[in-house]
Amino acid sequence: MRKKLFLLLCCLLIIISSLIFVSCKAKKVELIFWMLGNPPKDIELINEELNKLTLKDLNCTVKINMTTWTDWANKYKLLLSSGQPIDLIFTADWVDYNQYAEKGAYKALDDLVPKYAPKLNKFVPKEMWDAVRINGNIYTIPATWKEYVEEGICYREDLRKKHNLPVPDSLENIEAYLEGIKKNETDIIPTSSEIYQMRHGTEFTLFMSLRQLLYKHVDKNGLAYGLVADYDNPTEVRSYWGSEDMLKDMKTMKRWADKGFWSRSVLSQQVTPKDMITEGSIAADLGINPVKYTDIIQRAKAGHPDWEFAYIPYCRITKLVRPVHPTHNGFAVPISSKNTERALKFYEKLVLDKRYNWLTEYGIEGKHFEVVDNKYYKMIGTAEENGFQRESLCGWAWRNPEYQIFDKSFDVVLELFEEMDQYSKPDIFSSFVENYTPYQAERAAIYQITAQYLVPMQAGLVDDVDKAMKQFMDKIKAAGLEKVQNGYKEQWLKYCEEHGL
Repeated sequence: MRKKLFLLLCCLLIIISSLIFVSCKAKKVELIFWMLGNPPKDIELINEELNKLTLKDLNCTVKINMTTWTDWANKYKLLLSSGQPIDLIFTADWVDYNQYAEKGAYKALDDLVPKYAPKLNKFVPKEMWDAVRINGNIYTIPATWKEYVEEGICYREDLRKKHNLPVPDSLENIEAYLEGIKKNETDIIPTSSEIYQMRHGTEFTLFMSLRQLLYKHVDKNGLAYGLVADYDNPTEVRSYWGSEDMLKDMKTMKRWADKGFWSRSVLSQQVTPKDMITEGSIAADLGINPVKYTDIIQRAKAGHPDWEFAYIPYCRITKLVRPVHPTHNGFAVPISSKNTERALKFYEKLVLDKRYNWLTEYGIEGKHFEVVDNKYYKMIGTAEENGFQRESLCGWAWRNPEYQIFDKSFDVVLELFEEMDQYSKPDIFSSFVENYTPYQAERAAIYQITAQYLVPMQAGLVDDVDKAMKQFMDKIKAAGLEKVQNGYKEQWLKYCEEHGL
């Protein structure tokens, strides 16, 4: 009798446990999803269609949030520091993934992904999982599409032909091309730029791009705090700030600005160079990557089919390019997530389920896009009419090479990628994690000084370059530049030694 009662009790416990498990699993939840960028017009419609899928498959809804591009870095920081519940958030090396991961902003995924998203765990190659590790742990799910985002010059080829200008394939020819536009096209500004907030200061993006043509640094922006090292000799660290190279470069930028190659109000403009060249107000964008180049072609051809664009990647000149590091685009589960299991199951669907993938990458088939010749993406209507253009959700992180479709113009990018493969060298530097705690106050001061004194000099908007350079160096040294550079360099050299660089 006791044995029967014991067995009955065990059965009841098993049944109760199963019911509790099923109940928990079946509990409807809302996943909070954060992405960088400006929300497309039809984001609510896409979110509504997505929730029809998630309710049926995962018994959850998803709330898609986007930061906009205005002050996005501070918004991102606030999202992670506020403690508000977030289940999935975009990560990238250019969004300081390494620093946020080291400070504990994201959950470690080493055990969670294999358990809750086993298909996704197998889909991502082991070498990519290993490449995103910080202090031995995985904190982001990397994108698996191999791409190149290093830059080049996109320019109006029809205007080059019209005025018999040189192909802008060197610093001298770029200057001659811009000078020809200035002379012959009174209604067009030769080029433009914008300012960019980096973790070690603020810089003028046009000069950041040109630096790729001038120097083979381990990163297109140097290391940090004015330090640079060449790709082939990464341990030979030197200071660019205050050097003869910098003085020469700043005088070039001053000469170009004085020639009217960009607007004197360039530092306050709100329109991006990509938008400006698309609408025809500038003739060249000196810092555009291959994917954005085809976007320019696609957007311009609807309203201006007579325009002709051309593109020269800087690696064609320097013979050096690196594919994006696996940390370049990814998704993490913030430490504040309340629904980690469901979040990972959803993200697995986003990557591996074609319905989820196409909806969030391309929109609704028949409304936002159509497939031509069983292989090409075609946007329906004009850019102004279409409420969800290709990748307008900025879904770079969950691109699936097996599902991707491109506009026919993207064949140009694929050809460029094949060319870049010839000059490709591995990005062996992006795993470096800086600990700036010992010089945090000095770092903050340097950030302010670069915005106030460096950017105008890089934009050529100073009266006397020698005087402006001395003022910048006096200010930056007084702020503690030597301490910061020494602290950073010590960490960098240790990293190089540990990785055999």
